[in-house]
Amino acid sequence: MKQEAPLHALSGYLPDGTFEQVMAYLTEYKVHLTVTRERQSILGDYRHPDRKGGHRISINGNLNRYAFLITLLHEISHLTTYMHFGNTVASHGKEWKLQFSGILKQFVGKGFLPHDVEAAVRQSIQNPAASSCADDDLMRVLKRYDLQKENHYLVEQLPLHQLFRTRDGRVFRKGEKIRKRYRCEEVATKRVYLFSPVYEVEVVAA
Repeated sequence: MKQEAPLHALSGYLPDGTFEQVMAYLTEYKVHLTVTRERQSILGDYRHPDRKGGHRISINGNLNRYAFLITLLHEISHLTTYMHFGNTVASHGKEWKLQFSGILKQFVGKGFLPHDVEAAVRQSIQNPAASSCADDDLMRVLKRYDLQKENHYLVEQLPLHQLFRTRDGRVFRKGEKIRKRYRCEEVATKRVYLFSPVYEVEVVAA
């Protein structure tokens, strides 16, 4: 289910003071913006113009204001990269990273963001990850501003061998950390999966 977002209502999703700067991008490029319900695999999406219409961006509406802003800027960066290079460059290559860094810089140092988010964004500007949820340090900070759900934690916060449930109902046992990810075994199938340390899960009683 998708909900069309009247542009004046967009301010309710954004940090105070950022609306006009964001609107400048949306109006300049005539972006069709859609706010969607939560999607597990992505936080946002950009579609370049085709026979169906112009630039289209969708953002998950359940994100906190700071995560919403950064995800929207991520997708706007795809738009500006497309405007400069068309489909001739990698979707998260050096050209996109340069666009994203440049756009992010316009939103730091202005008091829009809490100090911890600002510091994480400044760090991300140096080398943006392919998605905000792939940038563990930035995601860790952004999650501090989510509404806290009872009995929900980040994988990295759980003790070794703790059972947890993912959003799709599957149950896993936390294992050792392998480089940047945790090796976790699905209880029902014994198959092993690697989890981001900042993936949110529900604790299951043993």
